[in-house]
Amino acid sequence: MDIYGFWRSQATFRVRIALNLKRVAYREIPIDLDKGEQYSPEFLAINPQGALPALIEDAASPLTQSSALLEYIEERYPTPPLLPKNLRERARVRSLAAVAISDTHPLITPRVKGYLSKTAGFDADQWRAWQTNWFSAGLKTLEARLAHDPATGTFCQGDTPGIADICLYALYEGAGTFKIKVDAIPAVDRIVAHCAKLPAFADAHPTRQADYPG
Repeated sequence: MDIYGFWRSQATFRVRIALNLKRVAYREIPIDLDKGEQYSPEFLAINPQGALPALIEDAASPLTQSSALLEYIEERYPTPPLLPKNLRERARVRSLAAVAISDTHPLITPRVKGYLSKTAGFDADQWRAWQTNWFSAGLKTLEARLAHDPATGTFCQGDTPGIADICLYALYEGAGTFKIKVDAIPAVDRIVAHCAKLPAFADAHPTRQADYPG
């Protein structure tokens, strides 16, 4: 299995964690977002959107979009499960994951930065304010959802890590990559600390990837 990714890509980060939790071997092929390699003809032939990650398995067509890849990995490799069996619990996990993966992360991607810089005249300070606002909004929303819900345990749903934890951890550490600290989120801080102790999460961290610039 090959994964096209980038050390700093939150979406690739999520997929790495899932594969690690499932103990599935993979090779990551770096695509440098800072150099614009995602827009090369070679990569656009794999994903016309020019977005990461892309998964290639055997001779099948590439799979893209990290949310779809997480579901694919869960169904393709069912052990250990990343979604609970109970229908309502599964919906809760997917809802928590969507706060990070659908409502927050898309607002702070390189293509959004490029658009705001070119069309709205954002300078570095304005872009940082934008990043800080949306990282904070996402993590504080998750804090409010997690802090007083009896379904929250050691992890987002009970005492087993799953898809919600993958998405939360990637968002939290993504903020850290840009040196953005969000205060007053104790439930999130606690869950992230538990995730960080697990090799599947730690080994997927951006700073531990081969293309990390140091």
